[in-house]
Amino acid sequence: MSELIISADVIEKSNAARKAGLERDYASLGERLERRGIAIDVIRAKVEKFAVAIPSWGVGTGGTRFARFPGAGEPRDIFDKIEDCAVISQLTRATPTVSLHIPWDKADPNRLKQAASRFGLGFDAMNSNTFSDARDQKLSYKFGSLSHADAGTRRQAVEHNLECIEIGRTLGSKALTVWIGDGSNFPGQVNFAKAFERYLDAMREVYAGLPADWKLFTEHKMYEPAFYSTVVQDWGTNYMIAKELGDKAFCLVDLGHHAPNVNIEMIVSRLIQFKKLGGFHFNDSKYGDDDLDAGSIDPYRLFLVFNELVDAELSGVEGFDPAHMLDQSHNVTDPIESLMLSAVEVQRAYAQALLVDRKALEGFQDGNDALMATQTLKAAYRTDVEPILAMARLNTGGAVDPVAAYREAGYRAKVAAERPAVAGGSGGIV
Repeated sequence: MSELIISADVIEKSNAARKAGLERDYASLGERLERRGIAIDVIRAKVEKFAVAIPSWGVGTGGTRFARFPGAGEPRDIFDKIEDCAVISQLTRATPTVSLHIPWDKADPNRLKQAASRFGLGFDAMNSNTFSDARDQKLSYKFGSLSHADAGTRRQAVEHNLECIEIGRTLGSKALTVWIGDGSNFPGQVNFAKAFERYLDAMREVYAGLPADWKLFTEHKMYEPAFYSTVVQDWGTNYMIAKELGDKAFCLVDLGHHAPNVNIEMIVSRLIQFKKLGGFHFNDSKYGDDDLDAGSIDPYRLFLVFNELVDAELSGVEGFDPAHMLDQSHNVTDPIESLMLSAVEVQRAYAQALLVDRKALEGFQDGNDALMATQTLKAAYRTDVEPILAMARLNTGGAVDPVAAYREAGYRAKVAAERPAVAGGSGGIV
């Protein structure tokens, strides 16, 4: 029996106040969907099985380029982070795994595994960090890591990634995510071709260290902290990397790592088509890599991404099994609340995409009926699937209203009293 952080009585009381209304809403939605030939219980069952990983770094307060303003009850270490992640999992029943970032979360792997198992949590992809310097690190990554001109610095970065794999093996992880900030800030600073070749050579060593049943996710990002050129700057380069490395290498798509007008859902389709979609870091953006709550700015785009994912799922695309992870930075909200709502928004986009009349859509596409094709998508997107999501949580032991139950439990005040206050500081991006 997994240990519960939020009292079951609190959740039961919270749900009891909302259950009757939910049942009426669920029955009403079920009747409307039935007229469209959709069985609501089938959709709900799929939603109950859908999961997204929580980033360990997401439960702390992030920062801007200029300052960081810590919130009350900040996690002091990875073990506090695991407890916060357990709260999210308990209330949403949608986040059974945690994605760790090394060396931020470095600790005895057996202790980590034991701490997570207390709450029935597992571990998703491991994340290496060669975009910042760790305490007592011998060589700096100021001018790059896996693509650095210095062989010793590249060797240090490779060894770090191999260490992440070894930690992950103990934890039961099955994937390594690699994102580097390597690039340049001035024309002429680096030789583009040589830097990319050095990166590929280093990544081949990392790839060789993967266990047979692991995947390697490489992540592209158009800028930051390298603002003139970035070694892995877009999905095309990322695809080349995955093809060069081998069958266990895949592309990870972070929704905030693209130019503002890029068609992300088409990129997703291309990567699915050529069997190189590894998974996602879900967030949202207004200007760049804002790492905002998923669905907070452009929920329709999130739906369109899931339209491609569901199309592949229902089509039975060979080897289709993308990883779903959140990657967010919270500056003005309670991180636990934001992550709960983000997990729900990802589930919402999935549920809405399941409602698309695919036979009708294909007919309109083949008939060049642009208006009816887009209206078919809109009909699914405009459907309020909240009763499905809430009923899925109720059926699996979660909270009908996760934020309300969380606030009623007083968890933030409790940990604020237990965890020492953290002082703010300058330069707080995570």
